[in-house]
Amino acid sequence: MSAPLIAARDLSVRLGGRVILDAVNVEITAGEIVTVVGPNGSGKSTFLRALIGAITPSAGRIERAPGLRVGYVPQKLAIDRSMPMTVRRFLGLPHRISTAEADRVLDHAGAPGLADRQMTDLSGGQFQRVLLARALLEQPQLLLLDEATQGLDQPGAAAFYRRIEEVRQDLGCAVLMISHDLHVVMAASDRVICLNGHICCQGTPEIVADAPEYRALFGTGTKGALALYRHQHSHEHDPDDGHSHDHSHDHSDEGAEG
Repeated sequence: MSAPLIAARDLSVRLGGRVILDAVNVEITAGEIVTVVGPNGSGKSTFLRALIGAITPSAGRIERAPGLRVGYVPQKLAIDRSMPMTVRRFLGLPHRISTAEADRVLDHAGAPGLADRQMTDLSGGQFQRVLLARALLEQPQLLLLDEATQGLDQPGAAAFYRRIEEVRQDLGCAVLMISHDLHVVMAASDRVICLNGHICCQGTPEIVADAPEYRALFGTGTKGALALYRHQHSHEHDPDDGHSHDHSHDHSDEGAEG
């Protein structure tokens, strides 16, 4: 096992006298996709903010590999609708970047050809991919996403997560995601951490979906939707399969939503 890129060691956070996180231990190693799920108020965003140094732990520590390059995709970003700003200009804030550099990160993020579009004219999915492109500018070793598909419908969210898988494959970066899209995002993950102030359970998506602690929080619906996604997804990269498949990932509502 290679040394972790980033690790939380007995991380505890107290805000306003309330314990938000209690003795959380997590390691993220190169190339893996890890998802943190949990109910509202479970400390997911606090955990991410502690990792990036925006919150000082009350106890424990965050360890980072020397010179670690981190890309961050926020939950949302407000753009002043009265201010004209192209995608290329947005990507170049605060330092201008070349056209070639803008095109490179937009291609990686699955948003080619958007450089000259106005930010305010983008759809929700396009906007999130531009935020992803901006996070890729520094060629991160670790990509952090905080509820990056909030506001997208399920097909849009599934498409975004498939793009994240491709980014991981292309760039070799590790990915840590926080999400409410339980069965969609879990299926895109190597490892899932169920957080509710502390780590309730963790492991592969199948193991976590079966864990009683997870079911107590989210019910049992995810298992069926997870199997459906896995089955459809397995066809996507099957070179021996000469048939075309519909990869719209039409997930039913049987999955629990966070």
